[in-house]
Amino acid sequence: MKRLILAFSFILMLITACQQNKSSNFKRVSESYISDTLQYAQCHASTIIETKDGLLLSFFGGPYERHPEVSIYTAAFENGQWQKPQKVADGKVDTTSFPTWNPVLFRGAENHIDLFYKVGPSPNDWWGMVMHSNDEGKTWSAPENLPDGILGPIRNKPIQLSSSAILSPSSTEESHELWKAHIERSTDGGQTWTKIAIPSPDSVKVIQPTLLVYPDERIQALLRSNQNVVMESSSRDEGKTWSEVQPTTIPHPNSGIDAITLKSGAKLLVNNPLPSGDSWEAGRNKLDLYYSTNGKSWKTIMHLEDEPEGEFSYPCIIQTRDGNIHITYTYNRRQIKHVVLSES
Repeated sequence: MKRLILAFSFILMLITACQQNKSSNFKRVSESYISDTLQYAQCHASTIIETKDGLLLSFFGGPYERHPEVSIYTAAFENGQWQKPQKVADGKVDTTSFPTWNPVLFRGAENHIDLFYKVGPSPNDWWGMVMHSNDEGKTWSAPENLPDGILGPIRNKPIQLSSSAILSPSSTEESHELWKAHIERSTDGGQTWTKIAIPSPDSVKVIQPTLLVYPDERIQALLRSNQNVVMESSSRDEGKTWSEVQPTTIPHPNSGIDAITLKSGAKLLVNNPLPSGDSWEAGRNKLDLYYSTNGKSWKTIMHLEDEPEGEFSYPCIIQTRDGNIHITYTYNRRQIKHVVLSES
């Protein structure tokens, strides 16, 4: 019996070691850049999705963030290279131009692609817009206003549950001091939405959730915050209610994050792992990839960027049908960088 127990313990040790080692088995396959200085001087806030033909990227570009000429662009990755970015939406309302913000691409069960984005002079008073494509992003429907009070996914992609409910991670910035996160939930394919608060104290600023799912039906929201750590909340009823936000141990400078649940069930998170500073770009000169199997213990497995200065921010991460990981992010506001990883 003693030998049997020792043998079983040894097997458990091997399994644990394999699980721990797996987290470091991601390797860079390629990296590329998307830029077009003839169309825009700066670009930011990328989002990426897989298409039948390759990949589709979107971002906002213009003279600088908040400029009324900032517009929404898309770029397709086909035949092994990124195509020229195309302007697909702007913020013109009658004779007035407003800046556009934070596009988000999403493919639901209906299999068309939605392109959500915001229009308005600032995050304090922007409103939500959406367009649809039935040909993998080659053409788009006319822009539509989302219902009053609904902003759409504010920075990160929605998820669709096995019940077909769509959870859209969103937030509001009512003032410089009051930031609140919420979920917009739809059970009819995005025709109607219910706004559900993620509880947080007024002193804790949280926005731009990213959502992860677990086998026990738990849903975890990781949130950008002003607390020098990523915050989290959870739901056990398909996003109908959420726990009050709590701090994680992940260092964070109040910058955009994104995460995914891999086909294996493991989680990946992209984050700037530094404290905040005196300027808005402080802490964005380093960008790391984290790995977790349970959403509680996170391990840094790759430095995507690590420079004395610079801005590498607002990541988006997806896994494609071939198993590869695709990460896009702002590269010094001049380009969007695209990194491809494989899991050996």
